[in-house]
Amino acid sequence: MAADYEDLSAWGLDAAAEEAMLAVQTECTFIWANREGWPVGVIMSFIWRQGRFWLTASGHRARIAAVRRDPRVCVVVTSTGAAGVPRRQTVTYKGRCRIHEDDATKAWFYPELAAALHPDPDRQRHFARFLDSPQRVILEVEPTQRIAFDGTKQAADTTAWIEEGL
Repeated sequence: MAADYEDLSAWGLDAAAEEAMLAVQTECTFIWANREGWPVGVIMSFIWRQGRFWLTASGHRARIAAVRRDPRVCVVVTSTGAAGVPRRQTVTYKGRCRIHEDDATKAWFYPELAAALHPDPDRQRHFARFLDSPQRVILEVEPTQRIAFDGTKQAADTTAWIEEGL
């Protein structure tokens, strides 16, 4: 066993740990390419449903025009701040983004996002109502590739190396 951080492949995030993190985390970095091809990202709220990321923004945002031009995006999620999961877990997804503007998607998405973000039912109801604005769209990101890392495994190996005097 090498005692350095050159090869991180042994510290991949297990599928069960990844699902546990995605079930409780509600914040990600959403990244797209602007008109000049530069990567741009913002922090957004999301929910993970049906093996996809679901997010929302007003349709007049630059990111929506960019996704309409090029649906290739990236979503980065960490366990930081997520209740009940270990810290130092991360996963980056390359994916394709689809924009939804239909009432059926809005009908299930707004209440589920509101419930994920607000524990109080009254607050959930108001939040979902405020989301339902004329230009709002829903983003569905289907992951096509992932890069995952579990810092808890790295920390355990580091502790073992130190104890072994490496």
